Amino acid sequence: MPIDASAALAAEPRRAEIGWDHKDVQLYHLGLGAGTPATDPDELRYTLESRLQVLPSFATVAGAGTAAFGGMGAPGIDVDLAAVLHGGQTVRVHRPIPVTGSAVQTSKVAAVYDKGKAAVIVLRTEASDGDGPLWTNDAQIFVRGEGGFGGERGPSDRLTPPDREPDRTVERRIREDQALLYRLSGDWNPLHADPAFAKLAGFDRPILHGLCTYGMTLKAVTDTLLDGDVSRITAYRTRFAGVVFPGETLRIRMWTGDGRVQVTVTAAERDDAPVLADTLVEHS
Repeated sequence: MPIDASAALAAEPRRAEIGWDHKDVQLYHLGLGAGTPATDPDELRYTLESRLQVLPSFATVAGAGTAAFGGMGAPGIDVDLAAVLHGGQTVRVHRPIPVTGSAVQTSKVAAVYDKGKAAVIVLRTEASDGDGPLWTNDAQIFVRGEGGFGGERGPSDRLTPPDREPDRTVERRIREDQALLYRLSGDWNPLHADPAFAKLAGFDRPILHGLCTYGMTLKAVTDTLLDGDVSRITAYRTRFAGVVFPGETLRIRMWTGDGRVQVTVTAAERDDAPVLADTLVEHS
């Protein structure tokens, strides 16, 4: 059996030392579309080193983007990467991420679920520095054709949007070159840059990274409802429901609640085709 859940869960965590500085943070923010207009004081919080703050979603690229798939080489995990999809992502920050820092990051398989025709592997990365825990990342990896091994089906994290109009709706255009810039933060998959490779994968042209959409959405929520203060964010999760292309527009609908914002993200030009679903921002 390509997936041995017991072996994967029992494996020792992998350990790596990572580091970053203000240039890594600025590059990440620019890859999300920050800096428009370039002199806007609200945008300078993401682009100017003397005013810089760090979006919590930066945790997915710190250390050159190892967080999402850092446990795929664990014992018991032997799968065809062509059958692998990044199904969802959760980031929980334990305190604000410093602009310049270093950390010890551990990666492990936290859960393996049997969905029948597919398996879902939860890869967990935890980062700590000298002052204690910084963040916990959970990447939900969907592996087609690897279910049916008799494991637990796992929890359902589906969120139904409230039965009312959103409290806020904003649109964010994706620049034509945005995937080319975002990939400099560590995800070099040619699917996001090479038209010939994208065609082999079944797309007319390169698609935007799901984690770029993830970061763009968190920035939109922060700027719209949290006064641009990233330190208020405690956790953020989503399910990747569909693709979006550079040049398109994200339509981001937000419903506010007690310490939480529920979000849906669609592609405006394609009749609101789903892009992100089951999306929740928790905040103080």
